[in-house]
Amino acid sequence: MKKIATGLDKNQRQSSTDVLNQVLADEFVLYTKTRKFHWNVTGMQFKSLHEMFEEHYGDLEIKIDDVAERIRSLGFLALGSLEEFAKLTRLKEHTQGNPKADEMIEQLVNDHETLIRELREDIVKCEEEYNDVGTGDFLTSLLVDHEKMAWMLRSYLS
Repeated sequence: MKKIATGLDKNQRQSSTDVLNQVLADEFVLYTKTRKFHWNVTGMQFKSLHEMFEEHYGDLEIKIDDVAERIRSLGFLALGSLEEFAKLTRLKEHTQGNPKADEMIEQLVNDHETLIRELREDIVKCEEEYNDVGTGDFLTSLLVDHEKMAWMLRSYLS
């Protein structure tokens, strides 16, 4: 493979990749939980929540691919195993039973808000510590998307 000469050295690109692989793990766990809730939601708001969860997991699937491709563009390999994702994620999986619809929404809001807070720190790291404004900008775009999804979910809660 040809040497990468984009203005970032290998250590800077590796550091950004480490951040991105953690984001990839977070996105995958959130995707999985959203998909699970899509399959299992019940109640008076079934149709609207079922459809919104489907829209959200579709958006998350695209984000997962985008994060992996950003990693590849930096010259490294994207993680891709459930074991690796489970070790790296900053989110908690839902493994106990089937929560009520409002509990599903609260869990997803909490996960999006956790990701938003973590992404803020990741952006600073990439831009200020690793001089990687491209990855910082990429993460900023993800943050904005998660803010919108969190808002949409919050609007279901009283």
